[in-house]
Amino acid sequence: MLNVEQKLEVLQSYPQLQRKDVSLGRVNFHYEESAYDKKIVALHIHPNGNGYIYAGLLPNYETDAKGFVNIRDYSEEDLRTLLDETIKAMSHNPNAVEFEVPEQVKTAAPALATTSTGGGTWVDEDGHTLTLKYEDDMWYVYSGVNLDMAFETRSEAGEYLKEEGFKPQAQA
Repeated sequence: MLNVEQKLEVLQSYPQLQRKDVSLGRVNFHYEESAYDKKIVALHIHPNGNGYIYAGLLPNYETDAKGFVNIRDYSEEDLRTLLDETIKAMSHNPNAVEFEVPEQVKTAAPALATTSTGGGTWVDEDGHTLTLKYEDDMWYVYSGVNLDMAFETRSEAGEYLKEEGFKPQAQA
C-alpha cells in the first residue's frame, strides 16, 4: 500500500495530468486533453492515503456510481496500470459527434470553429435561436431565459441541436 506522498509522486509523473489542490488537503488530477466532458482522473487524494481514480470507461474495474475506483490499498504497479488504461480510454471517444463548420463561421468567429469550444448561440433556418451553456457539470439548452433541455455531455447536446435543425451561429 502506498502512502499519500507516494501516490502523489506517481500521479505527478504523468505530464498529461494537471494537479488541482482542493479542500481539506485533498488533491485532484485533471486530464485536460480528454476526449470526453469528464476531465477528472484522480479525485480527492487525501492525506490519509485514500483517493479515487476514474475507471468509468474500463470494463474490468468495479466502480462506484460516478465511475471511480477506491485506490487506498493499491500498489504502485496497480496504480500505474489503472492510470495508463484510464488515460488511454479518455484519449479517444468513438461516440463523439463532429460538426461540419461552414467556412464563413470559421472566418467570422475562429473560437466557434471547433466542437470542443463549448456552448454559444445556435440558429435554425427560420432564425430561431437556442443558447448552449455549460454550468454545474451539465450542458443546458435555453430558449431565451427558459430551459429547453439538459444533457450530461457536450456531444449529446450537440447531437440534439443538430437533430432539431440548429447550427452554431457566428458571434459579431
